Formats: sequence, structure tokens, C-alpha cells
Amino acid sequence: MRFTQILLYPLSLCYGLIMLIRNLLFDIGVLKSAVFDKPVISIGNLSMGGTGKTPHVEYLIRLLQDRFFIAALSRGYGRESNGFILASKKSGGKYIGDEPLLYVRKFDQIKVAVDEKRERGIRNLIEKFPDLGVILLDDAFQHRYVKPGLSILLTDYHNLYCDDHVVPSGRLREFRMGANRADIIIVTKTPRIFSPITRRRIIEDLKIRNNQRIYFSYIQYCDPVPLNENELSVLPQKLSYILLFTGIADDSTLKEHLERNCTSLTTLNFRDHYQYTIKDLEMIKKRFDDLPTQKKIILTTEKDIMRLKTPDLSTFVKNLPLFYIPIEVELHGNDKQNFNNEIISYVETNQRNR
Repeated sequence: MRFTQILLYPLSLCYGLIMLIRNLLFDIGVLKSAVFDKPVISIGNLSMGGTGKTPHVEYLIRLLQDRFFIAALSRGYGRESNGFILASKKSGGKYIGDEPLLYVRKFDQIKVAVDEKRERGIRNLIEKFPDLGVILLDDAFQHRYVKPGLSILLTDYHNLYCDDHVVPSGRLREFRMGANRADIIIVTKTPRIFSPITRRRIIEDLKIRNNQRIYFSYIQYCDPVPLNENELSVLPQKLSYILLFTGIADDSTLKEHLERNCTSLTTLNFRDHYQYTIKDLEMIKKRFDDLPTQKKIILTTEKDIMRLKTPDLSTFVKNLPLFYIPIEVELHGNDKQNFNNEIISYVETNQRNR
């Protein structure tokens, strides 16, 4: 533990104790958790972010959307609105948040909604769509006013929760023991070549309980996609320089991927869920123009692109050679089939039991 972490550790203990008491009040029934007769799957993490939650939600959507009528419910972090909102493709990121906008624009067959009160959000969704087959709760591990039927906890391979501390000396939202509430734990961002020895070590370090299942996933990067399909910019076959700008919690894995595929990588980092301005884009363009080559592009993430598709920014970015890189997750070996079977079985069983 670094010196600054030691200084902040008493504050971490205080915050952790507050969360511990809160969880205890839910456990003994003083604070109530709503239970629904629809299958409800929660996806979340103990850390403040950066575990790859969004692509894992997308994985579940792809897995389930051809079998069941899905709704995804999010808090809509960073939005400039309140209450329950049913998202549409015309919604703006400032109105519903980055992740909900990404889901509603990528998946035509599902319903997407935001509500800071998840119980109210679920009731509104069920009232509007009685035939819903399953509800996915995005980033809801600490939102205990709803008791999910299946709780999935994500932890980053490079920063496992067993090695972390509660904020502010670390990045955890509560003590590590909170992981005991999870039914499934997914270790994310693992290397594509993953040894059984490392797998066993992580399972031992995380102290997986008998009633929990653990799976391991890795990121697959797709080919860069131009922001404007009708623009003249074409992705050069051999890139010399990439200017990458991101406003996400953790872009380290993306940087590692890009460094292996270009001559030089220049990065600009903004805070998570950052709302870009014309001034920011002018600065990005200047940095790009200063790169000493013609074989260069500007690259960002798919989530960041959602924040650029606004009337005040779209005119500026349409003339830039701007690309985004979609990502997907895959699970190692037998994990994929076992995980898929568990998710589908849970939804089918709970639909029959209604």
C-alpha cells in the first residue's frame, strides 16, 4: 500500500463501515428489497468502474434477444434528466446517458429505459410491456432496493477486488465481502492465452464460495469504423500514427492493443463520461494536425462516439478522419457454453415458474 493510501485508509474504513451497515439493514429486512416475478439479471462490480460492464451487458443481449423479449434498465449515469425515461434512437446522451444510448442504437429488438430508482423503473417497464421475458439491470450491484434473480459481478483481471481497497484509498464501493452476494463472478480483460495455473490461482485468491460460479472473459477488438459512413476518409492499410482520445474509466487494455498495431500512439485522456465541447475537439484536431505523417487517423471508443452525436458537435466532427473501435467479449474454452447455458436456463426456468 502506497503512503497516500495509508493516509486515506481511515476514511476508507469509515466509508466501508457505512456500506457494511447499509448492507446489514437489507440482510435483516429493515430496508426492503423488491422481488419481481419476471427474470431479473443484475450486472455490476465492486469497483468504481473500468471492469468492462458495457460489453458484458451487450453479450447478454446478443445471447438472449432471439429467444426472449428483453428490457435493459440503467441509472443513466451523467444524464441531465431525472425519473423514468424510455429511450429511443433519437434520445441524446445528455438526456439518457452514454450506455443506454449505445444499447438502444445497437439493438433494435430490445427496450431500453433509465431510472435512478430501479424498482420504479422495473414496475414502469412491466406496466408498459407485460410480455417482457427478462430485465437486465445495468450497474446495479449496490442497488439493493431490488433483489435480482441472478447477480453477476465483474472484476478486472489486472485489478482484482481481492487486491483492492475501499475508496478513497482504493476503488472499491464497499468491502470485498460484498462479493458474497454474487451468484456469478466474471474475471474480465484476461489475456486471450490463459493458463489453467493462473485460473486456479485467481479462483483461490477470490475465495469463491460453493454456491458461486466463476467464468473468465477477454476482449475482442473489431476493425475501426468511420464515424461518418459517407466521408472520404478510408482506413489506411498500414497505420503509422493513431491519435486516441477517450473518456472512459480504464483504457489501458485498448492502448495495449493499439500499440501492437501501429507505429506510434498518441493519447488524450478525459474523465469517465466526459461531455466534450467544441474547444476540446479543436484541441484534438490541432494535436492530430501536428502528427508528422499522412498515414494517421483519430480514434476513440464506441461509448465516446455517443457523446459526439449531438447537433452542436456533429458539424465539427464530420470533416475529421474520426473512427471508433467496437469491442465485444468472449469467454474462454468451456466457460462460454457453461455460462450461456446457465443464463438461458435461469430465464427459461423462471418464466415457467411465474
